[in-house]
Amino acid sequence: MDVKVVSLNIWHGELLDDVVAFLHAQDADIVLLQEVANATDSALTRKHRSFSLLRQELGYEFADFAPALNINWPEGKVIEGNAIFSKFPITTAHPPIFFNEPFGDMDYNDPKHFPKAPRNLQHIEVKTPAGIVHILNLQGVWDLDGDNDSLKRRNMSRIILEQTKGLQRVIVAGDTNAKPTNPAMLALEEQLVSVFKDELSTSFNLRRKDLEKFPGYATATVDLMYVSPDVKVVAHDCPNIDVSDHLPLTATLTIS
Repeated sequence: MDVKVVSLNIWHGELLDDVVAFLHAQDADIVLLQEVANATDSALTRKHRSFSLLRQELGYEFADFAPALNINWPEGKVIEGNAIFSKFPITTAHPPIFFNEPFGDMDYNDPKHFPKAPRNLQHIEVKTPAGIVHILNLQGVWDLDGDNDSLKRRNMSRIILEQTKGLQRVIVAGDTNAKPTNPAMLALEEQLVSVFKDELSTSFNLRRKDLEKFPGYATATVDLMYVSPDVKVVAHDCPNIDVSDHLPLTATLTIS
């Protein structure tokens, strides 16, 4: 059975209409998103209500949201986290596991808060014709240095390895905030297969980055995807499109 998967950090919904158009065109079986806002106040702008609007406008019957933090925007406090949309029924939604800080607040306009921004691992199980598939979606702990092999990053990879150990039909993807060559990320390859390995020069949308101030974005691949060894990668791509400050990852996988 072939399954199409898309992973994308949607940049707090800043380009939400473009995200919707892109995902409509992809028509993926499973979509993993990061930086998804889930406010319920209809008075707030569309970007702050991304989870419900994406589910409605894309038509996915099955969806799960893993809250990570409250962001203090000028418009008010908005809950944000990871989201998974699926054409397959969700049989189990595991409680999110936090990598660093517990659920809490963050001031988006204050950079000193970024290293302590709560980040977590979302894990659901979906029922497919090939059997149960484990989908794990993450946004990694923040660090401007993608090569820094920090204790927090080692803890992140340890948690991912623990949660996938012994499982079959596993897909792990997200904005890891770390390069694939970081020792903490290389540790994942002890039991998982890197879909893109070191093929990409960057996974950032450089149209949206200040390269004069932060030239490192041009050589930083932080959006990654892994599968268990029993999953075959048929095709994979990183389209250079303007839908976020990150680029999406797409993959067609054979699951049996």
